[in-house]
Amino acid sequence: MEDALVGFPLATSEKIHQGDLMTNTILRLLPLALLCASPVWAGDKMGKNMAVSFHLETDAATNPKMVFEQDIAGKKRFFSRTPDISTKDVVAFGPFLSDNQVDFGMVLKLRPTAAARLESITSANQGKMLLATFNGRRIDAVMIDQTVKDGHLVIWNGITEAEVKECDKVAPRLSEQKKK
Repeated sequence: MEDALVGFPLATSEKIHQGDLMTNTILRLLPLALLCASPVWAGDKMGKNMAVSFHLETDAATNPKMVFEQDIAGKKRFFSRTPDISTKDVVAFGPFLSDNQVDFGMVLKLRPTAAARLESITSANQGKMLLATFNGRRIDAVMIDQTVKDGHLVIWNGITEAEVKECDKVAPRLSEQKKK
């Protein structure tokens, strides 16, 4: 009877090695699972607690998948979904108490390449609006009325004190950066 089973695993030996097979499978799949998750962990440090983006106004005729609508002062305006300036462009920030004395505004200092991009954007798009989002909330919009040459962007209000504290964990303040 044993001869008839040659080449096939015995039922008893299969049960003995089933735990080993499961362990081996898990050990083989673990690096793959970690590799798949690594893009989530490898994200920009600032992206975790300080997600800021600025979106340029565009016209309604643009591809509907590429724009979103925002009501500003009772008027429907359309903005590009793709941000022109984002968190990765920020090197330092400076919070301030907004005019309403309830929430905060923030000055953002941009990297040199982003500062040059901002100068180009504000030079070519005067009369359009630039909408700021912070941690997924659309919080402020400004009319572009002059070219911004100093590489600083301002969010005038809408940021909470807790968000300012989170920003402290991931980016230097403007005052701290000048000391270096």
